[in-house]
Amino acid sequence: MKRWLFSVVAVLLTFAAPALAGEKIKVGIMSDAEDVWAKVKVIAAKDGLDLDLVVFSDYLLPNAALDAGDLQANAFQHKPFLENQIAAKGYKIAPVGATIVSPIGLYSRRVKAVGELRNGASVGIPNDPSNGGRALLLLQAQKLIKLKDGVGILPTVLDVTDNPKKLQFREIDAAQLSRSLDDLDAAVINTNYAVEAGLKPGKDSIAIESSVDNPYSNFIAVRETDKNAPWVPKLVHAYQNDTIRAYITDKRPGEVPAF
Repeated sequence: MKRWLFSVVAVLLTFAAPALAGEKIKVGIMSDAEDVWAKVKVIAAKDGLDLDLVVFSDYLLPNAALDAGDLQANAFQHKPFLENQIAAKGYKIAPVGATIVSPIGLYSRRVKAVGELRNGASVGIPNDPSNGGRALLLLQAQKLIKLKDGVGILPTVLDVTDNPKKLQFREIDAAQLSRSLDDLDAAVINTNYAVEAGLKPGKDSIAIESSVDNPYSNFIAVRETDKNAPWVPKLVHAYQNDTIRAYITDKRPGEVPAF
């Protein structure tokens, strides 16, 4: 009887071991990424990580939560956004693995090509530093404006040195630009907001960023003190694999795997 009990207990412990060994990691994500991270969670579990996905709708909150220790990681931002947050808040946060890039696009309901924009056209751009600068760089790439030399990736409208069409810039909250499109000649809209509004990047856009060597690739971020933690490469691998790459390519319009 004792031998039988011992065997049963041993079997139960064997099956329970992976669950007991699983390390819980809280990861902050945005609400529009829940589908892909649900798949990442399944892959991470096979490597002993139990991901607790904390969903946000405000872009300013995930870094604050990570810095405060309420999260172990987050995944929602590109380098210019993080650099701006670090400069403003003093966060000690670092990227550890690329995820996706969503090329930003110029959209219009009034013209079909960049060259058709009229003199004095109203062009909406995001009113935050990182995305606003990104929008201006896209306009420069389309030869609509010229920016001051050496301005980097965070230019502002004050850095515009040449504006031959006398474009009128309207700085608007990034989430509101798609709703303002009917009132503008054109607008530079982040891909997630464009998709939510029924726009198709690359098809409906009249100009779009290249996805190659794009400085706005998103990434998984952790506190600097956790960069070498043993769970970090497991978390990165749970995202950077062929399963997730195929899912993004097939199911996430406007996004390109950055790994």
